[in-house]
Amino acid sequence: MALLITSKCINCDMCEPECPNQAISEGKKVYQIDVDLCTECVGYYDQPTCIQVCPIDCIIPDPAHIESKEELLIKAKQLMQQ
Repeated sequence: MALLITSKCINCDMCEPECPNQAISEGKKVYQIDVDLCTECVGYYDQPTCIQVCPIDCIIPDPAHIESKEELLIKAKQLMQQ
């Protein structure tokens, strides 16, 4: 499942550089995560780095984009080949 940055985001700029897939970008009001690029760091790290560095815990699993670890790993491998 992709991750989602909630409206609690304070635009601290901590998460964007941590994403190995460049899935995080600045949105109109808060940072946003591209679901096509987000692998929850599967294939890269043990845990999503954006969640680890977020000072206010505003990054949550996106219930609209549920994917298994296997699906996330396949996506990560495809992204690595690009």
